[in-house]
Amino acid sequence: MLNINQKLKKREEQNQIINTAIVGAGQMGRGLTTQMFLMKGIRPAIVSDTSIASVVESYEYAGIKRDDIVIAKTLTQANDGIKNGKYVATEDSLLLTQAHNIDCVIDATGIPDVGAQIATESIKHKKHVVMLNVETDVVIGPYLKAQADKAGVVYTGSAGDEPGAVMELYTFADAMGFDIKVIGKGKNNKLDRSSTPATAEEEAIRRKMSPKMLCSFKDGTKTMVEMAAMSNATGFVPDITGGHGIKATLNELNEKFKLKKDGGIFNRHQVVEFVDGVAPGVFVTISTTNEEIAYQMGYHSMGSGPLWTLYRPYHLCNLETPLTVAKAVIEKEATIVPISGLVSECITVAKVDLKTGQFLDGIGGYTAYGSIATIQESNKNGYVPFGLVNNKTKMKKDVKKGQILTLEDLELDTNTLIYKLRLEQNKTVDNAYANPHL
Repeated sequence: MLNINQKLKKREEQNQIINTAIVGAGQMGRGLTTQMFLMKGIRPAIVSDTSIASVVESYEYAGIKRDDIVIAKTLTQANDGIKNGKYVATEDSLLLTQAHNIDCVIDATGIPDVGAQIATESIKHKKHVVMLNVETDVVIGPYLKAQADKAGVVYTGSAGDEPGAVMELYTFADAMGFDIKVIGKGKNNKLDRSSTPATAEEEAIRRKMSPKMLCSFKDGTKTMVEMAAMSNATGFVPDITGGHGIKATLNELNEKFKLKKDGGIFNRHQVVEFVDGVAPGVFVTISTTNEEIAYQMGYHSMGSGPLWTLYRPYHLCNLETPLTVAKAVIEKEATIVPISGLVSECITVAKVDLKTGQFLDGIGGYTAYGSIATIQESNKNGYVPFGLVNNKTKMKKDVKKGQILTLEDLELDTNTLIYKLRLEQNKTVDNAYANPHL
């Protein structure tokens, strides 16, 4: 994103401000809304949330006066507010996808079916889409990208989110001609597969987060979703189902990331992985067969090889999202997107013993957590894509805690948009392993 600062400054000077729409005024939406007010050439013209008070609060965090905020219930009110330079708040997320003069829509909800609705409607109305909702992307990202390409708009994941941050390191290393062996992230929260919204509530309140969101971090689901997005964007796969998740320091990675025959942990390379001990950063581990470049890497204090790890010790998540908006609008380029069909799947694992007739509750809930498997393994065994699970998903069998759920174990809610689009993806996107069980 070289010179993006100058490009945004130029748009400010020429009064070509990028008007952005944001769905979701929780922690993620509130932060990126505020961040835009520190930037040139871009503004959060309209924000939606099921709580209008949360939208108003997100604007007020940024220093916007109440008189400059317009509450819109109709498309006409939204259009007039944007045209008059006001900041529009609404409870109707579909207004954002239809509003005039909006260049890009950001989904910051983290809810799979909402993401499907926002993305498809935005693409339909010729607006760029930034998904700060990886939960949707890992289920139907290839389909959404194909639709965006047909419409002539950009569909992309976000800078700052770990998959986007990894992609920056990956493209850097790939452009330089290195052999990339491992990509991944540090685990930010101590892994607790039994975490629930109730056990996470106190910390969530303290951190101004949704208990469900924090729960999805703690139980590992978010990490698995993020690794699936990295996999789908690069073709790299998990070495084993769920990943190794070793505890290690940054200085230990080059040794531990060797193949088993060389004393490391991996059965193969070109894998996605997570590590307890290098949070909150992301990493790309590389190699080269060229002796001169290996010498130069040592000279530059990168170590003796044969593996070297490039490490970014931070990811600013939602605060970096406006940079992806700028890249999409100005340069017509994505930050991170699936390369074709799915490569990996975020699958569903029982968090507790589940009984016949019991309903599940989806991501960040009490009943299940996410893991990662290759799409071949997932489809062969009929594993359940976690993004298709909601509170209308019903168990058909008893299963034990820790068991990977299959489509024979439960009844999915087939009325959701994301389910229907997943079926379309299986039919229309280049994916040799379309799930025969769906």
